[in-house]
Amino acid sequence: MEEVDKILIHSLRQAGTLVPPEIQSVRDFPPELVVEAAVRCVRVVRPALGAPLSTLLPPGMSARFRLASDLASACQELGFGGDVGYQTFLYSSEHDTRRLLLFLVEKLPRDEAGGGAEPPGKSGPLLRAIGARIRDQLVTPWVPPCCRTPHLQRLQGTGHLRPFSTCPLVLPHTGGPPELQEYFRGAAPPVPAQPPRPAGAPPALLETHAAQLSARRDWEAEWGGTGLASRLPPQEYVGRKQLRARLRALESLRQACPPRPHSPPEGPLDPAWLQGAFGAGGGAGGALPKGSRFTRTQHLTHEQDPQILLQQVQAAAETLPPSKSSEEGAGARQAGEAAALEATLAQLEAAIEGRRGEARDAQLGLAQVEAEVRQGRLALGGRRDALRLKARALELLPDAHGNMAKLQLVVEASSRRIVSLAGQWERHRGPLLAEYRHLRALRDSAQLESSRRLSEIRALHERSRSAAAEARRKEELCKQLVLELEALPRDVSRAVYTRRILEIVGNIRKQKEEIGKILVDTRALQKEINALAGKLERTFSVTDELLFKDAKRDEVVRKAYKYLAALHENCAQLIRTIEDTGTIQREIRDLEEQIEGETSAKPPASLDRILSDCRALREENAALAARIRHA
Repeated sequence: MEEVDKILIHSLRQAGTLVPPEIQSVRDFPPELVVEAAVRCVRVVRPALGAPLSTLLPPGMSARFRLASDLASACQELGFGGDVGYQTFLYSSEHDTRRLLLFLVEKLPRDEAGGGAEPPGKSGPLLRAIGARIRDQLVTPWVPPCCRTPHLQRLQGTGHLRPFSTCPLVLPHTGGPPELQEYFRGAAPPVPAQPPRPAGAPPALLETHAAQLSARRDWEAEWGGTGLASRLPPQEYVGRKQLRARLRALESLRQACPPRPHSPPEGPLDPAWLQGAFGAGGGAGGALPKGSRFTRTQHLTHEQDPQILLQQVQAAAETLPPSKSSEEGAGARQAGEAAALEATLAQLEAAIEGRRGEARDAQLGLAQVEAEVRQGRLALGGRRDALRLKARALELLPDAHGNMAKLQLVVEASSRRIVSLAGQWERHRGPLLAEYRHLRALRDSAQLESSRRLSEIRALHERSRSAAAEARRKEELCKQLVLELEALPRDVSRAVYTRRILEIVGNIRKQKEEIGKILVDTRALQKEINALAGKLERTFSVTDELLFKDAKRDEVVRKAYKYLAALHENCAQLIRTIEDTGTIQREIRDLEEQIEGETSAKPPASLDRILSDCRALREENAALAARIRHA
C-alpha cells in the first residue's frame, strides 16, 4: 500500500491540499488533513457543492459534527457507495480513509477541459496556490478585526476599515473647444492628485464611474422610449431638449425678476412671436426672406442652425418684460405657452411632412417623365431608320426595272459567294471540329486530374495543419513535462517507480490467473457434485422402487427398505452439515478480517478521542445552558 499512498498523496497535492512532507501514508492523516483533502477534492469535482464547505475544522464540537455531516452528504451526492458519515472524517480508520480519498481522486478531472487549462512551466503550481488561497479567503466569513484569530489575521489582515469618502473628479475627454483641450493638456492636475488624500482616489474613481454608467443607462432608457417616438436624430433630439430646458429656465428667470416700471403685463406667448423668434416670420424679426410657404419651410428645416435658433429665442426672451402675475397666473401662462408651442410645432411638422410628400410626388413624376423621354427617343431612332429606308426607296423608284435587274445580279452574286464560302467552311470545319473534340476531351481529363489533385492537396494541407497543431501541442506538453521533471526531486529514480509499477501489474496478473484457475476448479467441482447428487438421487429412486415392490411380501426386504430410507436421510443430513460447516468457516474468515481491520484502526485511540470529544461537547452544552439561564 505504500506505492498507492504515495500516488494518492501526490494527487491530493496537485488538487491543492497542503500535505506535509513528513506524512508518507494515509495512516498518518489527522482528521484536519482528511477534511481538508476531501473538501478540496469536492470543490474541484463540483464547485457548487463544495463552495459552502470550509477546509478548516472549527474549534467547537457541534460545528465539527455539522461540517463532517455536510461533507459526508456531499460525498454521497458525488456517488460514493460505501458507508460514510461524520465518523468517517472525525474517527476514521485507515481503510475507510483510503477508500474515500481514492474515490474522490478518481473523480478529479484528468484532461485540460475538466481541470482548466494550466500554463506550462513553474507558474502552474504558483497559480494553483494563489487560486487555493483566494478560494480560502472567499469561503472564510468576515470577522471584525478585534475578534480575529491569528489565522484569520493572516487571511483578512489586522487593519481597521476606513469610511468611504469621495470627491468630484475632472476627467479629460476628447472634443470640445480648443481652450478646454489646452486646459486638459497643461493646467489640469492628474486624476490621482485631485483627491485631498491619496487614499481617496479609488472611491472617487468608483463614484465617477458609477455616475457615468448611471447617466448612460438613463440616456439609453430615454432614447429607447421618448427619443425613438419623436422620430428625430439623436443630435436634433438633444438640441430640442436643451432648447426646451433653456426656455423653461428663461421663463423661471422672467417670473423671478421684478417687473420694469413702464412695461405692461405679459400674457401667454404669441405663436406669431414664436415664428418670428424661430426665423419663420415675414416681418423685421424674421430671419428668412420673403417667399412661398414651401421655401420658408425648406429653409427652416435644412438651413437653420439649432444654435442660431437658440440664440434667437434667448434674445427674444430677454426682450420680453417680466411678469407681475401671481404663481397661479404664471402656471396658466406657462401652460398656454406650452400649448401654443405644441400647436406651432405640430403645424410646422405637418407643413414639413406635406412638403416632403410633395417632393416625393415630384420626384416620382420626374422619374416617370424621364422614362417616357427615353422611350420616345428610342421610338424616334427607329422611325429615323425607317424614314431613311423609305427615302432611299423613293430615290430608286424612277428607274425601277434597271434597279431590280441590278439587285437581282447582286443577289445572285451574293448567293454564289455564300455557296463557295459554305464549301470552304465545310472543308475547314471538319479538322477544326475534330481538333475541338480532342481538345475538349483533353480539357475534361485535365480538369478531372486537377480536381483530384486539388482534393489531395487540400487533404494534405488539412493533415499538415492538424499535424502541426498536434506537434505544437506535444511540444508544449513536452516542455511542461520537462519542467515538471526538473522540478521533481533528483533522489527518486523513475526506473524504481517503473519497476514497482511493473511488479504490481505482474502480481495482479498472477493473482488474476490464480483466481481464474480457482474458478475453473470450483466450476468443475460443482459440476462433479451436481452429477454425483443426480446419480445418487436416481440410484435411490431405483433402489427404493425395487425394495418397495418386494417389501410387501418379505420381512427382510421390509427391514432393508427401512435401513435404506434411514441411510438416505442420514447422508442428506451429513451433506447439509458439511455445507453449514463451510458457510460457518467463511463467516469466521470474514469476522477475522474485520477483527484485523478494527485492530489496525487502533480502536483504543479512537475511543479516547471520541470520549474527549464527548466531554468537550457536554461542556459546550453546559456553557450554552448557563448562558441561556443568565440571559
